[in-house]
Amino acid sequence: MSPVLEVRDLVKEYPVRGGLLRRETNTVKAVNGISLTLERGKTLGLVGETGCGKSTVGRCLVNLVTPTSGAVLLDGQDLSKLTAKELRAARRRIQLVFQDPYASLDPRQSIASILVEPLQLHKLAQGQESQRISELAELVGLSQSVLEQYPHELSGGQRQRVGIARALALEPEIIVLDEPVSALDVSVQAGVLNLLDELQVRLNLAYVFIAHDLSVVRHISHEVAVMYLGRIVEQVTTDKLYENPLHPYTKALISAVPVPDPRIERSRQRILLEGDLPSPLNLPAGCSFKSRCWKSTELCDTLPSLNAQDEHFVACHHPEKA
Repeated sequence: MSPVLEVRDLVKEYPVRGGLLRRETNTVKAVNGISLTLERGKTLGLVGETGCGKSTVGRCLVNLVTPTSGAVLLDGQDLSKLTAKELRAARRRIQLVFQDPYASLDPRQSIASILVEPLQLHKLAQGQESQRISELAELVGLSQSVLEQYPHELSGGQRQRVGIARALALEPEIIVLDEPVSALDVSVQAGVLNLLDELQVRLNLAYVFIAHDLSVVRHISHEVAVMYLGRIVEQVTTDKLYENPLHPYTKALISAVPVPDPRIERSRQRILLEGDLPSPLNLPAGCSFKSRCWKSTELCDTLPSLNAQDEHFVACHHPEKA
């Protein structure tokens, strides 16, 4: 089965300008040549530290940000080569849910107005808008009374459900979720994650789930790609990643995830990364993780490629099995 979404050698660079004339003095490579695939009805988790480029990838996927090079293919169609009319139609198929639900909702509009707006823009459910927004509210577990309220009157969890409902309004096939639960309390996170699981099964949705919390990613993802400074360093199915991480960076991230059993939590060994995160303005030659890696050798002065070991992809000169 062909993937519904494919990313090929995606690069996104941002110019750094300085001086009186604001000339370009340097370039930040936020995303540095990554490739991904997403199957229908599946979830791809994209994880990494703040600043690794994962949110930039998400914005490139929905064409909010234009890639410097590479391609984002939706059912084989390169989004960058579509006409304005074709791109408008394609945007119905792939939607984005933002990290901060309050910042992404217009405080001057009621929830009903927020949900009806995409229907009006795309001329959908004409004459039946009220029925459709009622269905959307029910679909995400919101009461009908919420439709007459404003964003500031809702809790964080309710606002995020509104954001999900708005993304569902256009009946997309893919939803890019940019850290959708990181701003919520732990008790609320579980409810939103369970909702996403239910919607995926019910509507056969594909998700790109962006997060820095590996315990959250483990709950919802079928496959995980780990990013570090703009590159994918490890990618494999979720179960294999947690059972047998091969990249030292992935091992460090997983070791930081709390274990609910107090006895295991007290006795287990944490991996604490030493050294500073390299500046994206001045990346080291070769492996960008070498300055923080306890296994670094002269071989790491060359850039490791993303190689497969039994369908387990890892970009490391010294991969180590658990």
